[in-house]
Amino acid sequence: MDVIQQLYTLFINGAAICTDTRTISAGSIFFALKGANFNGNQYASQALKSGAAAVVIDEYVDTPDDGSTFLVDDVLTCLQQLALHHRRQLRIPFIGITGSNGKTTTKELISRVLGKKYQVHYTKGNLNNHIGVPLTLLGITKSHEIAVIEMGANHQKEIELLCSIARPTHVLISNVGKAHLEGFGGFEGVKKGKGEMYAFAKNANATVFINTDNEHLKEMLGGYTMTVSYGTTGNEDVSGVLKGDASYVSLDWKTSDSDQINAIKSHITGTYNFENILSAIAVGTHFKVTAQDISDAVEAYVPDNQRSQEIKVGTNHIILDAYNANPTSMEAALNNFTKHFQGKRAVFLGDMFELGESAISEHKRIADLAIAAGFDHVILVGPDFRKAATDMGAIFLENSKEASQWLQEHPLHNFHILIKGSRSSKMELVLEGLKATA
Repeated sequence: MDVIQQLYTLFINGAAICTDTRTISAGSIFFALKGANFNGNQYASQALKSGAAAVVIDEYVDTPDDGSTFLVDDVLTCLQQLALHHRRQLRIPFIGITGSNGKTTTKELISRVLGKKYQVHYTKGNLNNHIGVPLTLLGITKSHEIAVIEMGANHQKEIELLCSIARPTHVLISNVGKAHLEGFGGFEGVKKGKGEMYAFAKNANATVFINTDNEHLKEMLGGYTMTVSYGTTGNEDVSGVLKGDASYVSLDWKTSDSDQINAIKSHITGTYNFENILSAIAVGTHFKVTAQDISDAVEAYVPDNQRSQEIKVGTNHIILDAYNANPTSMEAALNNFTKHFQGKRAVFLGDMFELGESAISEHKRIADLAIAAGFDHVILVGPDFRKAATDMGAIFLENSKEASQWLQEHPLHNFHILIKGSRSSKMELVLEGLKATA
C-alpha cells in the first residue's frame, strides 16, 4: 500500500488534517509544511506527543519507529496528492472561482444561494492557494452535495495547478484587472494566468459561467459553447438591470426562459458588486434554486469580512474594504464612494502591492483620482503613495498606525469614510483611531 493510500485510510476513518501543532486534535494527521520563516519538520515529535496519529515529514527527525511517521519527498506535494485522491472519490458538482476582483464576495454569494437547496462546502477565509485549496477539499464529507472552491493566484501556472487538484465541473472567472501585475507580467499576463481556468474547462468539458458584458472574458473563452451566460443586454441566460441610485445594490433580474421579473434589494454597497450578484443568480438558476430563494439569499447576505463592510463608529459611517486592493478595485471603490455618499467625506488609502514596474504610475493615478474627487480629507498611507505623488491636496503617512494616530489628533465626526488598501497595509488599524475619538 503506497503512502497516499495509507494516509487516506487514516483520513476516511476519521483522522483530521492538521498543519499547526497548536491545533492538533487526537488522532489527526500532521503535515509538516515548510515556509520562509518556519519548518514544520521541527514540530513533528511535538505533534505526536500532542495526540497526532501520524506525521508527514520530508526531513529526517527523531520520531518513534512505530509506523506513525511518513517520510516523503515533499510534504506539500503529498498534501496535494491526498486532496486529489479524495477529490477523485467525490461525484458532486465542483464550482471553481477565480478573478482579479470580487472572487471572494462571489464565492460567498454563490454559497449562500446554493445553500438554500443543497448542503454546500465552500472555501473559508483565504484558503484559496496551493495549501488552502487542498485543505478545503479535504474538508468535504459524504453529506456535502456541492463544493464551491475559490482559487487565488499571483503568477502563471498557479490556477492550472489548483484546477488539476480541485478538478472543477463548473468554472467562473469574475473578471480580470490590474492585480498581481508583478507576478503575472502585466495585464496580458493576468489574462493568461486567469485564463488557465478556461483552458482546464475546455479540456474537462466543464460548464463555464460567463459575464458576456466583459469583452476580456469573451476573448479569453473564445468559441467554447458549454456556457451559462449572464449580463445586461437581455439576451443572456440570466440578465439583470441595476436599479436606483442608492448606496446598496438593487437590481431586477430574469431568466431567458421566463418573463418573470425578480427584484433584489441587497445589503451590499458598491455598484461593482452588481456583476458578482448576477453571477450568483446565474449559478443558482443553473442548479434549479427557486427565484425566490435566490433573491432571499442575496438580500440576507451582509458583508462582514473587510470586503465592502459597513461599520458605524460613533457618528461616522465607514466603508471598510481593507482585505485587499489593486488599481482596478481601488478605482471602482473611489468611483462608488464619490457617487453614492454625500456630505463630509474622507478616504484612507493604503499601498497596493505586487504591481512591479507599474507601481509608481498606478499609485499616482489613484492618488490623482482621490484628490480630484474633492473629498474633505485624502489620507494616503505607505511609501509607494509617497513616492508616487507629491500633490499638496493629500496627507501622506508612512503606515496605518500613523493614520490611526492622525485620527486621534484630528477627530472626525459625521463623516462618510472609505478605508481601502492591500492586505499588507493593515488598513483595518485605522478603525482604532476612529474608535478612540468616537
